[in-house]
Amino acid sequence: MNNPGKGATGFSFFVLWFGAAVSIAEIFTGGLLAPLGFVKGIEAILLGHLIGVIILGLTGIIGTQKNISSIFSTRISFGIFGSYGFSVLNILQLLGWTAVMIIGAARSVNEVSKMLWGFDQQNLWSVAIGLLICIWIAGGIKKLNKINLLAVGLLFILTIVLSAIIFRDTTFIYRAGEGGLSFGAAVELSVIMPLSWLPLISDYTRYAKSSKAGFWGSVGGYFIGSSWMYIIGLAAAIYAGNPDPSTILVAANLGMAALGIVILSTVTTTFLDAYSAGVSLSNISSGFNEKTSAMIMTVIGTVIAMVTPIEQYENFLYAIGSVFAPLFAILLADYYILKNKNIDDNKRIDWLNTMIWILGVWIYQRFMAMDMILGSTLPVMIIIASIFILTKGVFKKWTSLKNA
Repeated sequence: MNNPGKGATGFSFFVLWFGAAVSIAEIFTGGLLAPLGFVKGIEAILLGHLIGVIILGLTGIIGTQKNISSIFSTRISFGIFGSYGFSVLNILQLLGWTAVMIIGAARSVNEVSKMLWGFDQQNLWSVAIGLLICIWIAGGIKKLNKINLLAVGLLFILTIVLSAIIFRDTTFIYRAGEGGLSFGAAVELSVIMPLSWLPLISDYTRYAKSSKAGFWGSVGGYFIGSSWMYIIGLAAAIYAGNPDPSTILVAANLGMAALGIVILSTVTTTFLDAYSAGVSLSNISSGFNEKTSAMIMTVIGTVIAMVTPIEQYENFLYAIGSVFAPLFAILLADYYILKNKNIDDNKRIDWLNTMIWILGVWIYQRFMAMDMILGSTLPVMIIIASIFILTKGVFKKWTSLKNA
């Protein structure tokens, strides 16, 4: 993805993040909330997404104001070497996402091709989807802006069709949930999806015309798109017992549309993952070209998708939350509350902040077992931000007394 040029509008970000949200992974995750029932499921989806996108938008503002990527911005609180460590973690989660997206899409497309033509070649579909993602990256956002707008427009139409098919019979709305999932766990599953974009958001909002444009465009596009996908997955899982949209579309004699929504949604979402993996790699060494690195990440992700049977990824999502919730709690508190907005090039690593982050990872894991009503992310971020602020105050006072 090339530099779209400083001055990107709120509408541009709305289109970008709406397209990112329209994906098979979002629909499948929404399907995991089916045990709550439709009404409770929607409440959890909207509450979780509201929490998640506000955190996402606040992180994006840092990129706009400082003109830096998300991972680079962690140098403010953790130093240069600290950002290297988070770059590695981000690359690993993005490779995981790339593989998850490709394998999920390849399986869905393969099911469609088997139904339509008796063609059963999942690995071939993985390669084809990986190639399309590479083409998307190679074209860059400037060259593909109109194509991306067209793709998102088509996705919008196809999701309306999908919604119309699912909601033709609304009796499932009144079915009671069958248990097995708490409301707090459902909220957390809804928070985690926007949370997974925290290490990526500023890779794009750094080019925003203004903080307001970057914030509202990104928050609005992702909230609407992701909530919609979750609700489709929730409804499909309750109504048909299967959140896979390709199966539903094929059953409605929309075979080519099924292929279109699966392939387009995967490409428009996964190229963001692959590109930002390249950005994180370039943070470690400026010698890495972002676009070339992104293509390499796509190839690696495609290979992983072909050789690894990635099944339920709930634990993968929770792992993302445990790493990035406390990390960005510290960064946001540092930037907005303590007003530390500059990067000290002489600071290699802030060990105190790093230890607080490690504590946050541990607390997140403990809160997952406690099953909080608002999920784990928000309580953990509040606790870690509070610990960080209090610790900094005590440390500053102690240092002043020592130097007196």
